[in-house]
Amino acid sequence: MEGRPREEHDLVERARRGHVAAYEELVQLHQGIAFRTAYLIAGNAADAEDATQDGFVKAYRALGRFRAGAPFRPWLLQIVANEARNRRRSAGRRAALDLRLAGAGPSGGAAPSPEAATEAAERRRELLGALERLREEERLVLACRFFLDLSEEETAAALGVRRGTVKSRASRGLARLRDELGEDARA
Repeated sequence: MEGRPREEHDLVERARRGHVAAYEELVQLHQGIAFRTAYLIAGNAADAEDATQDGFVKAYRALGRFRAGAPFRPWLLQIVANEARNRRRSAGRRAALDLRLAGAGPSGGAAPSPEAATEAAERRRELLGALERLREEERLVLACRFFLDLSEEETAAALGVRRGTVKSRASRGLARLRDELGEDARA
């Protein structure tokens, strides 16, 4: 059984009973998405790393309050998001959001032309600038839904809002992006 991946709820239950190795496995499973969540909110790698680490520590300490049978990832991401939000608030507003998107390189075998690469970089800067100018609640919903590829339910749980709130904030945020960018930005 040690060589096979354990189901998440089994790991959570073992961690709740004090098995540190089970919690370490949960950390391994979720550290990537937790860091990306914190990075999108905090805006820089150093704060994201701290928020992620503190989030995992707080989650471990709160395992006794975790509702048995509930999905672990949204619960954890809510804790990490809160930590990242606290760091962002304490650091003040940042001028730009510097996102590292995994897999942002060209697809296929051919390298893009210098003109296409310059155009794509400029387009990315415009989009990120427009995203940064959105209200925080809209920006966070769009980041969770489209950069982290979280479902509506996971986004709602991570941000501590209802699913309908996720839908309405996403709709308003996308509409504002379309208006600001002056095009038919499709989601």
